Amino acid sequence: MLHHHVTGPADAPPLILGPSLGTSHAVWNSQLPWLTRRFRVLCFDLPGHGGSATGLVPASEPGRTTVQDLASLILDLANHHRWSSFHYAGISLGGAIGAHLALHQPERIASLALVCSSAHFGPAQPWQERARLVRRQGTTPLLRSSPDRWFATTPFAGTHIGRRLLDNLAKTDPTGYAACCDALATYDLRSSLAQITTPTLVVAGSQDSVTPVQHARELAEGIPNTVLEVIDCGHLAAERPHALQAALTAHLITFQKIQR
Repeated sequence: MLHHHVTGPADAPPLILGPSLGTSHAVWNSQLPWLTRRFRVLCFDLPGHGGSATGLVPASEPGRTTVQDLASLILDLANHHRWSSFHYAGISLGGAIGAHLALHQPERIASLALVCSSAHFGPAQPWQERARLVRRQGTTPLLRSSPDRWFATTPFAGTHIGRRLLDNLAKTDPTGYAACCDALATYDLRSSLAQITTPTLVVAGSQDSVTPVQHARELAEGIPNTVLEVIDCGHLAAERPHALQAALTAHLITFQKIQR
């Protein structure tokens, strides 16, 4: 299974937190003190990221991995812990995984939070080109540009959490990172958003250049029963933990009581 850890009261409603491409479960660290008081929280690492093996993707050859493959790995985790349903929150690619689950396994998802995510992350070619680059040279070429993509203010890269996330990127296995790029290249739920019935929160970063606010608006306008919140951050809302916590609190408490 994917590398993961579970914290919080054993009898609390389960909540799974999905990380973004190039990071690890550490992207959620600032939220855990509050979340683990109210939920049984599972944080996981994507294949080739953090402690997860790249070999967990069904096929690591270029172009083979899909978001469906990644979503299946999350269901494996939930089944292992005997969670028939669970809350889910995910950042960027982590959000895409949650949206896929809400569309195709609606009975499993009690509530959904999509943070700096999208129904479609742009044309396939740039993702395919990035996958080829990383397969050839590793993630090192991405380290210089990532702070500008990830954070609204460059100095945040020098904070403890900023350094931790960039270190995650530096240590990510190239094959695993490239496989996740392949998944993003083919991901497109734009025509299916209206079929998602899960109560949903969409959080946008006002300074997010990767998934700009209009991506969040498309999600919020397409998915019924959705609340949109915009906070002052870049692509990784970890730089504004209190604002993200406030948005998640209002959303999760509303849908906290679920059938285990």
